[in-house]
Amino acid sequence: MEQNQTKPLEGTLLFIFGATGDLAKRKLYPAIYSLYREGKLSDKFAVIGLARRPKTNDQFREDVKQSIAEFSRYPNDEDSDWPAFAAHFEYMSLNTNDVEGFRELEKTAVGLEAEFGLSGNRLFYLALAPELFGQVAHHLRDGGLLAGNGWKRVVIEKPFGYDLKSALALNEEIRNVFEEKDIYRIDHYLGKEMIQNIEVIRFANAFFEPLWNRHHIANIQITSSETVGVEDRGGYYDNSGALRDMVQNHMLQMIAMMAMEPPSRNVSEDIRDEKAKVLRSLRLYGSHEEVAQHVIRGQYGSGAVKGKNVPAYRDEESVNPASTTETFVAAKVMVDNNRWAGVPFYIRTGKRMPVKSTEIVVEFKGVPSATHKAQQHALEPNLLVFRVNPMEGIYIKINAKKPGTDGVLVPVAMDFCQSCQVGWNTPEAYERLLHDAIRGDSTYFTRWDEVSHAWAFTDRIAEAWSHDEQPLHTYEAGSWGPDAAHGLLARDGFKWWPVNGQDESDVVWVTNRSE
Repeated sequence: MEQNQTKPLEGTLLFIFGATGDLAKRKLYPAIYSLYREGKLSDKFAVIGLARRPKTNDQFREDVKQSIAEFSRYPNDEDSDWPAFAAHFEYMSLNTNDVEGFRELEKTAVGLEAEFGLSGNRLFYLALAPELFGQVAHHLRDGGLLAGNGWKRVVIEKPFGYDLKSALALNEEIRNVFEEKDIYRIDHYLGKEMIQNIEVIRFANAFFEPLWNRHHIANIQITSSETVGVEDRGGYYDNSGALRDMVQNHMLQMIAMMAMEPPSRNVSEDIRDEKAKVLRSLRLYGSHEEVAQHVIRGQYGSGAVKGKNVPAYRDEESVNPASTTETFVAAKVMVDNNRWAGVPFYIRTGKRMPVKSTEIVVEFKGVPSATHKAQQHALEPNLLVFRVNPMEGIYIKINAKKPGTDGVLVPVAMDFCQSCQVGWNTPEAYERLLHDAIRGDSTYFTRWDEVSHAWAFTDRIAEAWSHDEQPLHTYEAGSWGPDAAHGLLARDGFKWWPVNGQDESDVVWVTNRSE
């Protein structure tokens, strides 16, 4: 964490398990290329791609080139340094069940470290199914890959287990091989620019922190919506659902970032300590009735998204026609500590919704009713909005007098559009997280206690949903989810605020916006 981010990283050998998979193609190879192009990755590095299927080095390097051409922020079609960059990539077919294959991998690794002058630092990226994590970790040790000089770290993709019980077993397997400090559990939302900006906005501005509590905030809303359905992930998704795919990790991590106390020091463990305290303070639903009252699960039916007719979830490929898997979750979450007592955190996430967007809305409490004569007019509450995706930025909505009127109030939004300032060519989440893992900065990776507290919370919901009396609401594709999700807030006197500028034609924007 203490290293200079602009300084080229020390020599590292990266092992990518699942090298022919979609994650490696879309995210990992473009991330490595961007770090290289920006001078954050020195010439002293090498990458070994590992998967079952046979492939030559030339074929692998061509796959990497096509991946970068399609998904990288930087074009590589006229890169004269491409042959030198590609030479750092080597492929090896590996059966993860065979420890002998890992011993052969160790020989390959030693050869590459000698060729590129590496000092023994090794990063193992497991873009694999969770049930393989423990086995691969043990084979890495038994195959001799964790011996010798330099650090040895493992990066693990979500999901980390299927529930708390399986996560405990998986963690025990991995901890038999790696120490906690060397385990990097990735949540790519934590690599997003505006998620990382939450901490800075809160703690580096004197006019936010005094208001950041139950005395001044009415509620906080977190929305993560997608326009796509399950696409070719029907088989996986039907055994996962939105609760495990989104809520247990991304949504609860965003709550932790919004609700955490200021860390005593700006170091990884202190920051993660504060996040863990929030997750420990989540109010667990005590009964199936509480789950039904405070959590809404939905499944998309047929409808139209962006003018295109789309099928219902149960009609998607590889999905059980009688499936009760949720594609939408909305919930009222309470954080039981002194700062947030009584303040609801509303979360919603779903597929086949009108727009793709991730936003966090902080709704402040209203002013006293007799403070101004203009209060005869309806006042909108003040909002602070973090725009995470696809536009990055922040805006504050306040009330102001409409010019030329006698006290007519209108909402005015003061907008900081980060995407407008720096353009779209900003670092991807995987670039930041891969860079951090090599540097040894674990700030934006999830620690085991965070994972376990999150599973303890979502397991209560999953257990209740396993009983037939729990309702499954159908919503039309292209809508904002079931009506019950709106009722969740209406009972408390609130409403979902529009995301991504939807239905905000009445707002006066005082800075230019590119939307």
